[in-house]
Amino acid sequence: MEKMMGLINLDHEHHVFNELAYFRNNASLPFAGRYRLIDFALSNMVNSNIQEVAVFVRHKYRSLLDHIGTGENWELDRRNGGMFILPPDWNDPSDRSKGDLRFFHNNRDYFHRSKSQYVLVSGSQFISNADYKEAFEYHLERNADVTLISADVEDVQPEHYPYFRVEADDSGWVNNITNDQKNSELFTGVYIINKDLLMDLVDECIAYNKDNFFVYGIKEKLSDLKIQKYDHKGYSAFVNTIESFYKQNMKLLEEENYRDLFFNKNLVRTKNSSNPPVKYCEHAVVNHSLVANGCVIDGNVEGSILFRGVNIKPGATVKNSIIMQRCTIEEGVYLENVILDKDVHVSKDQKIIGSKEKPYVVAKRQVI
Repeated sequence: MEKMMGLINLDHEHHVFNELAYFRNNASLPFAGRYRLIDFALSNMVNSNIQEVAVFVRHKYRSLLDHIGTGENWELDRRNGGMFILPPDWNDPSDRSKGDLRFFHNNRDYFHRSKSQYVLVSGSQFISNADYKEAFEYHLERNADVTLISADVEDVQPEHYPYFRVEADDSGWVNNITNDQKNSELFTGVYIINKDLLMDLVDECIAYNKDNFFVYGIKEKLSDLKIQKYDHKGYSAFVNTIESFYKQNMKLLEEENYRDLFFNKNLVRTKNSSNPPVKYCEHAVVNHSLVANGCVIDGNVEGSILFRGVNIKPGATVKNSIIMQRCTIEEGVYLENVILDKDVHVSKDQKIIGSKEKPYVVAKRQVI
């Protein structure tokens, strides 16, 4: 898709991840045993044949840089196009831009140098396995200025509350973008826009001292723009709180949900790992769980997700929990409804129980 470039804008995303975001931004949050949240946005773009992707990132992005690297795992380590990490530039004394407008303003040359005519903008908290080629064709056919990707959720949950709702007529033309909690048609944070129009709207927002491109450049100019709605079909999830993170991970233990997300016609890509296969020892009992490579299990695991390199010692029980990379669970430990961040060591005979509504969270590198 040579006419379209990808942009992952992390600046205004809603998130309340508390302990899980002490040392990383939300896009770097591990998910589903071996992925990060940003993997889904990146994979959707690459699977849509987008060959040039930029990421707007402001804070705590060391983990993100380590994960993405050169972009080779997404085939974005290329001479023309490829992967670009674009932090804001604070050294321009004439710069009066704010919010994500500062990213657009101080990286203006990046957009001007690109040969792409259109931009696909996304965040990292909408989880899906999508191919945007059809949405782009629809955008061109309708001659729209902007096409919003929406998802109709069957059951509105707290994680859906922060997202805009889309109202459109029978022809798909958007006539309102609201916060109406009774409307189940959610704006996913993904949209397609003409690049020249985007830069013109950026200039207008900066001129009027605005700080949020989508709100003031698109939502507040609804009557001046031709905006279409394109419905996303297939698996979708929104992850912006610890509760939604836990819930959406646990949903993937159901085979139907896992297949809908990962066994689509396209692959979800992530950083390659050289860990050995899982080692199941003499006392291992594992049921209804996702276990990543590199784990060594000699205890009981039920209804849980284990990331790479987790070590479960004999007599330990892990139930309905999420255990991230390289955690060690010693003998006699009992964990239920718990989220352990990376490199946590739980000492012998400890007992930690949370609830499904409020899982107990331990920040990375803690010893309990």
